[in-house]
Amino acid sequence: MKGYARRFNDMKLRNKMVWSYMLFFILPFMIVGLFVVHEFRQTALTRATEQSESTVERVKSRVQEMLGVPMLLSNQLSVDTDMEDIATTRYQNVFQVVDAYWSYTKFKVFLDFNSEITRVKVYADNPTLIDNWEFTPLDAKTQQTFWYQAAIAQTGRLGWYYFPNESRSSSSMLSLVRSVYFQKTRSVGLLQVDVNTNELNAIMAQEEPEIALADERGVVVASNRPGMIGKKLNELDWGEQIASLEPGKYELAVGGVSSQVIVDALKPENSYNGLKVVSVFPVESIMKEANRISTIGFQIMTVVFVVSLVLIYSICTVLTNRLLKFSKQINKVSMGNFNTELTVDGSDEIGQIKRQFNQMVGSIRELMDEVQSSHEQTRELERKQNEIKLKMLASQINPHFLYNALESIRMKAHLKGEKEISQTVKMLGKLMRKNLELTGKEIALAEEFEILRCYLEIQKFRHEDRLDYELHLDPSVERASLLPLLIQPLVENSVVHGLERAVEGGTVVVRAYPEGELLRVVVEDDGIGMSAAKREDVLRSLASQEADRIGLHNIQHRLVMTYGERSGLTIESEEHRGTRISFCIPLERGTEHVSGHDRG
Repeated sequence: MKGYARRFNDMKLRNKMVWSYMLFFILPFMIVGLFVVHEFRQTALTRATEQSESTVERVKSRVQEMLGVPMLLSNQLSVDTDMEDIATTRYQNVFQVVDAYWSYTKFKVFLDFNSEITRVKVYADNPTLIDNWEFTPLDAKTQQTFWYQAAIAQTGRLGWYYFPNESRSSSSMLSLVRSVYFQKTRSVGLLQVDVNTNELNAIMAQEEPEIALADERGVVVASNRPGMIGKKLNELDWGEQIASLEPGKYELAVGGVSSQVIVDALKPENSYNGLKVVSVFPVESIMKEANRISTIGFQIMTVVFVVSLVLIYSICTVLTNRLLKFSKQINKVSMGNFNTELTVDGSDEIGQIKRQFNQMVGSIRELMDEVQSSHEQTRELERKQNEIKLKMLASQINPHFLYNALESIRMKAHLKGEKEISQTVKMLGKLMRKNLELTGKEIALAEEFEILRCYLEIQKFRHEDRLDYELHLDPSVERASLLPLLIQPLVENSVVHGLERAVEGGTVVVRAYPEGELLRVVVEDDGIGMSAAKREDVLRSLASQEADRIGLHNIQHRLVMTYGERSGLTIESEEHRGTRISFCIPLERGTEHVSGHDRG
């Protein structure tokens, strides 16, 4: 190591500067350039992959929304007694059939108002029917089809299949099929609803990468490449392996080209089969621009390296020659010749050393003046900023103005005899004041119940005689403290989801009472309730990171994070009977458990 240091010290200054420049500038510049180019390529690939994933999700969402129309229609028709009468009646002659067909216009109405549907067809085991492309007698050929047998086996559930074009259809289609039970004849028919393929293709056409929608057999039902429709996935130029891929993201050679492949499943509600969304985009198309920029980057780095090397060598040569002359002058001074004037050609740093020393004191003095001036400017700026802040504060609306305005409205209503409106406005003002006073710290349970009372009085005013409520607060826990706004969202959930959807309204009951060393809070209603499956969905949603019910999920998170896992929400519900939500927290946490006679 010492040998390298000695050799470096023995090198001429010019060579030292050149090697130092190359080591500390050129080399890092090249390394950083290579890193930036690599990261740029990776970022381009990652961004394209994310865009493709977003495309697939967007297509899924729009297709799901579109398929909701035929799903809703099939549910309505499955209980349509008029359709059942036409399909099961044994007709005596053709005129009776035609008359029945003419009297039934629901199919036409559905088609006129729903562009997502192109045809509705019913198959019934009734040989007296005449096939008019809406009602069709069931024959042996239809009964042997795979889609008919699957629909009959999956009683009432939905199936999605690709159907080739028929004589009255201009294009192939995606169809919904399901079995329909005819109560009067105790027989089973089949309902077929054809989806508008043009609208499906229009959804696909709005996306840039190649994308296809296929049924469970792998037949493409819609795509932004019309030539794919009707073919199976393993028959496309994508390759046979595409058809067997499970949902996920893959890097494959498609048509001899490295490509990103994204496969996702789409299974509508109450369906026994589903659809598959496949997106393919070549990596080369993504990296084409990145490669072009990378090539330009390498060319620029090469030119910079060569030009900078030539320039630094030339500059170092000129600089060292002038330093040699300067060194000769210094040697004269070192020999005792103090009358020697340091003169160096040029006005650069070397030539200005003497003048700069003489100017240094004056420069320091000027610098102090500038600093003083700068401080004065800074203080002036701060003063102006403070004035602006004061003006901004003065221009803000005082919250008391809102309360006073509400109080004026309340008094106006009271003077006009509108006591109910007056009381409701009073409750609204009180609720606003209490919400603004909340700081995030724990509050007394009695104060939380006062917020509930204001909220429920306002809701009762809105819903008139459809809503009633009861508040039961055990006196021994009035001073108990808890996080603010834990109970109000639960009450709001009962009103919005439990009672507003109930025809006759209902009652919300809130209870708070001690349970050993715990405080138990219960919110229950007699609204529409939930099925067992819906209740399980809500519980799973509370346990997940991404929840549909943001209010309940927020309360669950606050309870668990503050009071522990045992303090989470408990949900009990029965469909058409109501819902009961409760939680418990430790009484000793930030609270004073007082007896019923000590309420001070």
